[in-house]
Amino acid sequence: AGVLAVDKLVDRGGELAELAPSTLTRLDHVLPPTWSHANPIDIVGDAAPERYGAALEALAEDPGTDVILVMNCPTGLGSSANAARTVAELGDEGEIGGKPLLACWLGEHTAREGRRVLTEAGIASFETPEDAAIAASYLSEWSRAQRALLRTPSNQGDDRVDGKAAAHAIFRQVASEGRRMLTEPEAKAAIAAYGIAVPRTLVAGSVAEVARAAGKLLESSERVVVKLLSKAVSHKSDVGGVVLDIATPEKAAEAARSIETRLRALAAGSKPDGYTVQAMVARKHAQELILGMSLDPMFGPVILFGAGGTAVEVVNDTAIALPPLDDVLAADAIDATRIGRLLAGYRDRKPTDRAAIIAALNGLSQMIVDFPCLASLDINPLLADAEGAIALDARIEIDPSRVDEAAPNPALVIRPYPSEWSRDFLSDGLSFHIRPIMPSDVTLYPAFLAKISPDDLRLRFLSLRKNFPDQMLKRLTQLDYDRDIAFVALEKDTGGLAGIGRLSCDPDHRTGEYALLVRSDLQGHGLGWDLLKQLIDYAKADGTGRIEGIILNENSKMLTMCREFGFSVAHHASEPGLSVARLEVS
Repeated sequence: AGVLAVDKLVDRGGELAELAPSTLTRLDHVLPPTWSHANPIDIVGDAAPERYGAALEALAEDPGTDVILVMNCPTGLGSSANAARTVAELGDEGEIGGKPLLACWLGEHTAREGRRVLTEAGIASFETPEDAAIAASYLSEWSRAQRALLRTPSNQGDDRVDGKAAAHAIFRQVASEGRRMLTEPEAKAAIAAYGIAVPRTLVAGSVAEVARAAGKLLESSERVVVKLLSKAVSHKSDVGGVVLDIATPEKAAEAARSIETRLRALAAGSKPDGYTVQAMVARKHAQELILGMSLDPMFGPVILFGAGGTAVEVVNDTAIALPPLDDVLAADAIDATRIGRLLAGYRDRKPTDRAAIIAALNGLSQMIVDFPCLASLDINPLLADAEGAIALDARIEIDPSRVDEAAPNPALVIRPYPSEWSRDFLSDGLSFHIRPIMPSDVTLYPAFLAKISPDDLRLRFLSLRKNFPDQMLKRLTQLDYDRDIAFVALEKDTGGLAGIGRLSCDPDHRTGEYALLVRSDLQGHGLGWDLLKQLIDYAKADGTGRIEGIILNENSKMLTMCREFGFSVAHHASEPGLSVARLEVS
């Protein structure tokens, strides 16, 4: 039964704990010599209840165990019910030593009493090893999800200002010509602006120019590639528009003539707009990948990653991710594919430059954030090996009518971190940095709350509050940046949390409720004024119609500040002792 549970657990991505030497020594003292001496721990079929207890206590104190699954198979040598009672006595509402405790008592009739005892003690009990292993995997998945909540996808706007300007100029030129499809050189220039490497490419308008361009590139490259340049044909390989492995200028000119011949044969009257000549990238052990973007009717822009090349549809090894990405989310997309395992290296193949692939995914993600006009994008193949990643071909389609729309892309189902709302400021001679809150700011809360008087906490939360559970603090710091925003003011010299301003809106952004909290030792320096001004400015830019706050009547400082900002203040209609401050912002 233990082997069955382990097999299922491993199938679902679980890992067996490696027991500490001290734990193994302790188990040697309480178990028979014939015990398994490894995980899973076989305490032998004649185990009395005391043996269950001793083994569980040892495992609960092992630093390498996160979840403990205890199993019982009925035998004629021990009582399943008594073993369950011992486990129940050690368990504390489903935990032992602060670690989740799961149970699997096998058997239809003999285990019924044991499962009842365990359930009444708050210990999750399962009838089969498979179900127990699945439950354990759920705990692992939940923990991974909780860790993921502490990550903040950044729009990296400050790092891509030049790239955005260069790509915007390209898109505007395409739109001015009434086109939706970028040529290959235009597409490559756009992705290169976002840090995605591309080979050196020269554009030639005639066969003679192709020969000259090839001669120039062959001075530093062994081979070149000649491709069709067409504003009407986006998939060049479908019309024989790509010729590889060219070693001389004469062969390059011949390749250009053959491309034109094939194009005319497939579409009478058609002719190339020109040709591109690029250095041929030959990497023996490189993997062909695809990066793409398309518009989903439900989720808006989505990113595709997977195995690329001409057989991409046949291989069908891809994963979908939602922008904006960060390094970890990009890595998750890579790991969700079969080719992701090949990228880690095998036999004589070195691991690929994973950081370069992640950087390419992040670059694509940032372009999506910056440009609502993007309709579709394919980078295929992205050639990746230990030397890095380079895009050999790119295809981009835009909506010309949306080229000048402002970022961030409103179609994103996940709103990017609004880093543009970060700034430094002075408040009564004190230096602060104000920015939108991040999930990692949860670690700043304990020291912050310790410096706030009980009365200030009461004024903020409208009642006495002494305890701030971990889950509550996570909810305060993990926002979607769409309906909710919070700004933290940080001391420039120490990085300590000085104050927080928060705005929570209804789904239509007609009304947003604000709240402020400033450290008691920093009150009186105008910090609350700056935080409220930041909230008002943000609400105006966001299109929120009105902001309001619910304030205790005795909170004279807050009411005075609201009136100075132009809020209307009135007594709450149904709650004596409270006032409502309202400000129309748009």
